[in-house]
Amino acid sequence: MTRATLRLATRGSPLALAQARRVAEALAAGSGGDLEAEIVVVETAGDRHRQVPIHQVGGQGVFVKEVEAAVLEGRADAAVHSAKDLPAAPDLSLLPIAAVPPRADARDALVGRRLDELAPGARVATGSVRRRAQLAWLRRDLTFTELRGNIGTRLGAVPDGGAVVVAMAALDRLGQAGLAAQVLSPAEMLPQVGQGAIAVCTRPGDDGTARRLAVVDDPATSRALRAERAYLAAVGGGCDLPVGAYATCEAAGPIRLEAMIASLDGHVVVRESGEGSDPDELGASVAVSVLEGGGGAALLERISASSRR
Repeated sequence: MTRATLRLATRGSPLALAQARRVAEALAAGSGGDLEAEIVVVETAGDRHRQVPIHQVGGQGVFVKEVEAAVLEGRADAAVHSAKDLPAAPDLSLLPIAAVPPRADARDALVGRRLDELAPGARVATGSVRRRAQLAWLRRDLTFTELRGNIGTRLGAVPDGGAVVVAMAALDRLGQAGLAAQVLSPAEMLPQVGQGAIAVCTRPGDDGTARRLAVVDDPATSRALRAERAYLAAVGGGCDLPVGAYATCEAAGPIRLEAMIASLDGHVVVRESGEGSDPDELGASVAVSVLEGGGGAALLERISASSRR
């Protein structure tokens, strides 16, 4: 019997390829071997401008647009993304999410030195304003340097006596978990929305591909991701704002969502949490708590005013 082939578009970084291969393996296993995947590599603007901070290259969607174009133009059947790269606003993403496989470790990790081993004024390298703000909240004496590039580049850029911050999921998927000097709990640092999750997207109306992808979908991860993305959409945040969220749930049980927004210097951090059964309602509700009850709206306005100067 002839096996069906599904073409998966992805970036060409080692991590993106590792994620696409995981989806391909899950498709083959879930279909009983009746479905095989072909990986289609696409270069994105984020890959072409690796030395420029993400929020300066184009912000949310910088790793997504060209990959989505490959699907829309018929060069691929589905796109495999790091869920954290997807814009939260629906009008910035052209493809609907068809499947979300089980999530990897969503936490952030320090490579180099542990937080309590960093000397006063030690340098920490990261291109994420979210990571900088939360680390500055924990240790106001730290200094930060910009860092971009794929995971290999970042792991090779540990400052002398300092650390770099990377996603633990990236280390796990590349077989380098042993490099983590410290894994930061969500209580210490809330992850980026979607961190550790993979989103597989299809063309609108392509029900056949969506049905095939359903075998790799994990309902609990999918619901958690929806809650986090609903929060991000409600606060209007992206990679240029220090915003984080992390949801946990069972497949059919209540969802618990922890969310934050911080000042760019980390001197102010607003954190709120909530529980609910509907991921979209929960994300919006926690956003209201952060913006109105926690003073996040005023914080956002100060950040916006600062960026206009």
